[in-house]
Formats: sequence, C-alpha cells, structure tokens
Amino acid sequence: MNNINIKKVNEKTEAFFMLKALVVLAVPTVIEEILSTLLQYVDTAMVGHLGEEATAAVNVTTTITWLVSSIYSAVGIGILAMIAKATGQKDETLVKSISKQAVLLVVVIGTLTGVISMALSPFIPKWMGAEENVQGDASVYFFIISCSVLFRAAGSVFGAALRATKDTKTPLYISILANIINVVLNYLLIYTAALGVKGAAIASAVSYIVFGVLMFVAYRKNKILYWEFKSFKPDITLLKECAGVSLPVLGTSMASCLGYVVFARLVSGMGTTVFAAHSIAVTAETIFYIAGYGFRTATSTLVGNALGEQDKKKFLLITKTSVVVTFAMMCINGFMLYVISYPLMCLLTNSEAVASLGSEMLKLVAFSEPFFGLMIVAEGIFYGLGKTKYTFFVETFSMWGVRIFLTSLVVPKWNMGLKAVWYCMIGDNICKAVLLMIPILLGRGLWKGEFVYCDEIKK
Repeated sequence: MNNINIKKVNEKTEAFFMLKALVVLAVPTVIEEILSTLLQYVDTAMVGHLGEEATAAVNVTTTITWLVSSIYSAVGIGILAMIAKATGQKDETLVKSISKQAVLLVVVIGTLTGVISMALSPFIPKWMGAEENVQGDASVYFFIISCSVLFRAAGSVFGAALRATKDTKTPLYISILANIINVVLNYLLIYTAALGVKGAAIASAVSYIVFGVLMFVAYRKNKILYWEFKSFKPDITLLKECAGVSLPVLGTSMASCLGYVVFARLVSGMGTTVFAAHSIAVTAETIFYIAGYGFRTATSTLVGNALGEQDKKKFLLITKTSVVVTFAMMCINGFMLYVISYPLMCLLTNSEAVASLGSEMLKLVAFSEPFFGLMIVAEGIFYGLGKTKYTFFVETFSMWGVRIFLTSLVVPKWNMGLKAVWYCMIGDNICKAVLLMIPILLGRGLWKGEFVYCDEIKK
C-alpha cells in the first residue's frame, strides 16, 4: 500500500515539474507571439482610423504575407526539431553543425522570397480582388514590407534555434524592442509625417529589420549554437534531414495560406465594408489564440528533447500536460473574446458598420477557440517528433475540403452573408482539431518506432 502511495506522489511530482518546465518555456514565447501580433494590431488600428479604404489596403495582402512567412517558418520548425533532438542526445557537435546550416538556409530562402515578393507587389492586390481605389496603396504597402523579408526570415529561423536550446527570454526581449520601434514610427510616419499607409509599411519594415539583426546577434552569442567561421559549406545530410521535417510543414503552410488567399478572395468580392469587417475581425481574433503557438513551440522543444533522450514516459507526460493546459487556456480566451468583441472592434476601426458586423463574427468564433487550441498543441507534438506528413494531410484535406469548398458554395452559389462564411471557417478548425487529436488519443501509433528502448532494460 505504501509503495502505491509513494508511486502516486512521485507521479504528481513529475507532473508538477513537467508543468513548470512547460510554462517556463512557453510564457516568454507566448508573450513574444502576442507582441508580434500586436505589431499587426498597431498597423490595423492606426490605419483603421484613416478609413475603410486604408484598412483594406493594409489587409488585402495579409494572406500573401502569411504565405511568404510560412516558407521560413517551416525552416524554423525543422531547425528547432533537429536542435532539440540533438540537445536531448547531448551531441554538441551536431547542434553546432545544424546551427551552421541555419545561416545558409536563411540567406538563400530570405533573399529568394524577398526578391519574388517585391517583383510581384504591383500585381498581388489585383489578384486578391481589391477594388481599384485600393490597389495602389496596397501595392506600395506590400512592396515596402517585402524589403524586410530577409530579416524576417533571420528572426524566425534564428529565434527557433534559440528556443530549441530553451532560451525563450532573449527572443522576447528583442520582440519588445521591435514593437516599441514599430509603435513610435507608426505614430510619427502615419500621422505626423502624414504618410498614411506608406508610413505604416515603413514602420513595420524598419521594426522587422531591427528584429532580424538583433536575433542574429543573439544567435551568434549563444554558446550552445556558436560555431567558428573556419569553413562554411552545405552539409547535404543535415539539409536532407531538415527538408524531411520542413517540407511537409511548408506544404501544410502552403495549403493553408493558399486556402486563406482563395478564402480572402471570395470574401473580398462581398464589398469593401464586409471585407474590412472580416479582415479586422480575423486580426482581432489572432490575439486570443496566438498564445497557443507559444505552448506549441515549448511542446515541440520538450518533445524533441524526450525523443533525443529516448524517454517515452517523459514524452507521454509532456503530451498530456500540454494538451490539458492549452485546452484550459483557450477556453478562458474564448470566453474573453466573446465578452469584449465589440469594444475590441471599435478599437481597431472607427466605422460603426464594420465594428458591429465584425463583433458578430467574433462572438461566433469564440466558441471554437478550445478546438483551435487542440489543433495548435497537437501540431506541436507532431513537429517535435519530426512527424510532419500527417499534419500536411490534415491541413490540406480540411482547408480545401471543408473551408474552401463550403465557402465557394455559400458565397457565389447561394449568396449567403459573412456569418455563413465564418461558419465554414469554424467547421474547418473543428475538423483539424479532431483529426490531429485522434492519433494522440489512440496513443501507440504516434510514437511507434521513435522510442526504441526496452522499458525493462531501462529499469
């Protein structure tokens, strides 16, 4: 009997320490994600007071910006998974080798995506269905922020490398500084210098550049990641391993972002007021689920460490803890979103029609926030294990088979309103959460072949 009680006490102690490790890792990343989202909030809020056309000019290319960001974000996830696993294995040489390849990936991918984005900036607003009076400002806005893509890639990939070493505070401090710069420059350029949409773009670009440069400096100062500039050449083996993790993630992001592009294109045809309400509501909702991405990063790091250590028991505890904590947090966030939906919309726009319609959409989506949380944390578990193909399948099937397919029916075919569009979006989120959680709840199939040690031998 005493042995059973001692075992229960030990399990509770382990659970407490795992919760503490998760929270310590996640909280700085959560704050950083929120600050990153606030940068978009600031642009939307400050430009929103210039009128609906200015709001549309800033938001009409948002989905394309997400599409570009998904490329280097996928690389960051691959780097994080590899470094976290190598750290768990206590292989310092391998960690440094992966760190070296991260620089090569940033330079190549950041330069290519930046040049392509700038070249396509005159055409993207028209492709997105923006009205003619919006296209000019939207093109200028997208071109200016595209000038900072290399630095955004640096911030994303090097930040992921730092978090993989359990350093989540440094990226947070850098994000705080970048946000302060963005707010100050927004006020000076949008209002004082009367540059409007162009001023918002310049402010964002400058803050992204500062963010990328400082993240590179922090990355070079990290002792675990540091390597000397004696030789610098591609390591095909490591690049292939990174590609094995990153490409399905990129495919997932591409399927998602292209879906968002089509989704936004369908909504933009419903008129400037409706599109402004939709885009601002989407931005407003972000702050309430973005914290989940902080826990996703922390979960991926800890899962990767457990995989490197070949500790299945630790992995199971991480999984259970992260799912419960994220679900509970998102329940609270959903309630808060429902309560303050209208005041939040009023903060981001001075149009009563836009605020009222957007508030209705936020109250609808508030009930699906817990499912969104489950989807996010499940992705973190898969990413930490390096199993990213299934997430690609789920994202592609749900985005295109549920959201886009149903929206293509309710908008052009049945001429239904924005509320029906958001029901399609909610259905997509719930579908993803269910499909991603099934393997985790079933258990064994998820980590089969990953944890190869024998429990009896380990004892």
